[in-house]
Amino acid sequence: MEPVLTIADLDSWSFTGTALAVLGHPIKHSISPPMHNAALAAMAWTHEPFAGWRYFRFDVPPAELPSALPRLHAAGFHGLNLTVPHKVLAFGIIENVDATAQPIGAVNTLKRTPTGWQGFNTDGYGLATAIAEDLGIDLAGTPIILLGAGGAARGAAVECLAHHCASLHIANRTESNRNALLADLAPIAHGIPVIGFAPSAPPSDLPANALVINATSAGLKPEDPLPIDLARLPRPRGVFDMIYNPAVTQLLAVAQSHRLPTANGLSMLIHQGARSLAIWSGATVPVAAMRTAVAAI
Repeated sequence: MEPVLTIADLDSWSFTGTALAVLGHPIKHSISPPMHNAALAAMAWTHEPFAGWRYFRFDVPPAELPSALPRLHAAGFHGLNLTVPHKVLAFGIIENVDATAQPIGAVNTLKRTPTGWQGFNTDGYGLATAIAEDLGIDLAGTPIILLGAGGAARGAAVECLAHHCASLHIANRTESNRNALLADLAPIAHGIPVIGFAPSAPPSDLPANALVINATSAGLKPEDPLPIDLARLPRPRGVFDMIYNPAVTQLLAVAQSHRLPTANGLSMLIHQGARSLAIWSGATVPVAAMRTAVAAI
C-alpha cells in the first residue's frame, strides 16, 4: 500500500515518472492506489511507457485544497482523483470543468493542462456501469428512489436523468437540502418526474419495481440508522448501496432478508476509477486487473 503523503512532502519530491494521486481527508482507507497501480502494471506489459506511471495518495485537509492544487500542478502531476470532502470544493476552484460535470457541481477527476486542471466527474459512469453489471438493470426506463441529497446523490441524480429514468424520487431528511437539489435538477429533467420526500414519510404513490440507490453515508458504521425503511416502500426491483466497506450494510442486509437483488459500491469504485485512468492515459484500461487488486486487499 502506498504511504499516506501530505503536501509538505512536495518540498522534497523527486519522482521523475508520470505521477497520479488521490486527494482526500482522511485518505488512509483509500484502496485507489493499489487498484490503479495494478492497472498501470498490466498496461505496461503492452505499452512500456506506462511502467513509469505511478499512483500516490495525499491527505489534504479542506483548507489546504486551494493551495494544494497549484502545488501539485507545479510538481508535474498528470492527474488527480478527488474524494471526500474535495469534490464540491474543487468545482469552485478550478476554471475548466467538462460540460458533463457542470450540472453535478462536483468533480472527482482532474487532468493536467498547460495552464491548470480540467475537471471531470466519472462517478455517474461508475454508478450506471455497476448497476448494469451487478444487478442487470438499465437506468433507462427504470423508476429510481434515491436516498440522499449531497454530492454523491447529486451525481447519481444527474446520471439517472441522463439515462432517461422513468421517474426520480429523492428522499432526504433535511428539507432545505432536498429542495435545493430538486431546484437544480429541474432544468435537466426534461419532463421526467422529479419528486422529493422525507424518508420518514414515504408518499403512498411511490412506484413499484423501482431501483433504490443509497447515496448517503448511513451504513458506514454498524450503529448508523437505516436511511429508509424498505418495508414502507412498494417492493423494489433491487437495492444498490454506494458504500463498499462494509460489503453488506444494514440496508443491504434488510434487502437480502426480503430476497431483493442487492449490490454494494465496489464495482462503482472500480469503474469510476477505470474511466479516470482512461481520461488521463487515452488508453484501454484493464478493469479485470483493478478488480483482482481490490479483491486481494
